[in-house]
Amino acid sequence: MFRRKLSALGYQQPSSFNAEDEKEFRNFIIWMEDQKIRHYKIEDRAALRNIKSSDWSKAHENYLKELNCPYQQSERSSVIEWLLGYAIRLEYGDHVEEYKAADPSKVAMSQSDRVPSANPIDNLDFNDADFKAGITSLSMILQIPPHADHLEQLKAICMVVRDRLSQEALKKFSADSQGEQLPLDQTDLGFDTGDYIINEAAKILRLIHIKNLRDLQTRINAAIVGVQALIANPKTDSRLGKVGF
Repeated sequence: MFRRKLSALGYQQPSSFNAEDEKEFRNFIIWMEDQKIRHYKIEDRAALRNIKSSDWSKAHENYLKELNCPYQQSERSSVIEWLLGYAIRLEYGDHVEEYKAADPSKVAMSQSDRVPSANPIDNLDFNDADFKAGITSLSMILQIPPHADHLEQLKAICMVVRDRLSQEALKKFSADSQGEQLPLDQTDLGFDTGDYIINEAAKILRLIHIKNLRDLQTRINAAIVGVQALIANPKTDSRLGKVGF
């Protein structure tokens, strides 16, 4: 079930990979760290390398936590799927220009496998490797944190596109763009999660939060000014028979 992703990453003998074999699984984890993920410095990988140690499971658990993996090590299949997706995203990020310049061949679906439909979306294979790779690429471009389920990732992409590219969002962006722009790479997060992608997502959330606070403060200031103007200059409304504030 992991053959395609293992092959894409250059894993040796992907077709014979057995996730249930403890030794093979542990070797897979250290291979991923050494060759693709590289979260630790080389000298800090000793605990993961010692696959015969009784403390290996603890080292593996800490490793998953530091990567912000949403699964527990007991959920082995989900952990492997998530690590493979994460590694593919990193691989794409390291060779983005090469992939942009490439013209990958598409595997054509035979006409007998297609369901006749006037809507091209009905003919999409949502589990196709190219489709999943496209979702991964869009997620990186939009700086959306990874998710183990590529369809859930697609939902997040749709929400971001809807919020950013609607008529109201474009008009608001046009108005806001007249102000001072702060590059994301110059934004100080104030802490480090240990994961570049999570750091970038946190920066975006922090900037959105700051902007919302500023908008709220602007509205509060406007309300205070309006109330002060009314209190400072009350007028008698004879039609209502009372003093209006």
